[in-house]
Formats: sequence, structure tokens, C-alpha cells
Amino acid sequence: MIYEQRTYRVGAGKAPEFLKLYEAEGLEIITKYATLIGCWTTESGPLNSVVFLWAYDDFGHRSAQRAKLAADDAWQAFVPKLLPYLVHQESVFLTPAAFSPHA
Repeated sequence: MIYEQRTYRVGAGKAPEFLKLYEAEGLEIITKYATLIGCWTTESGPLNSVVFLWAYDDFGHRSAQRAKLAADDAWQAFVPKLLPYLVHQESVFLTPAAFSPHA
């Protein structure tokens, strides 16, 4: 199992709008291809950030699922709606330690 931590920094004060749009139009699409572990907003560190944690079986599974997502017509129509909100995007891959509750 691997986890992808995707952090989106959005314009100041835009996180509630971003989350509302993502939940209403994007979540149903992306959850066909990835398992959502959680979604958070930041209260410290880089502010105006939204952090998603996605689970995949391994890197091969993640690559295959992301390719399917990228080819999904509904996702292709949705992404341009998100772009005006984004200031910065970061993706970090996490592999759980053997004793992790989510290993």
C-alpha cells in the first residue's frame, strides 16, 4: 500500500469555494480511481492549503489509475474549473512503516 499526499495551495480565502466545487463535481469522478483516506485544510504552515490523502496498492496501481482518470471525459471537463483556484500543487508519496495502523 502507498499513500499520495496531494496538497493544493489556493488563493487566500478560496478554500471553502474550492472544497465545495471539488465535493460537488470532482469527488465522485476521482473516487472511481483512488481511495480517499481523508481531506484537510491547514491551520498552520502554508495557509490556504487543502491536503488530500489517497491510497493505492502500489506505484503501478497508482500509475494505471491516474492514467484512467486522465482519460475520463468527466474529469477532463472538471479540471479546468479547478485551475483558477490553484496557486501551487505538490504531491508526496508515503509508504507506511510495518507497524503503521494503515500498513
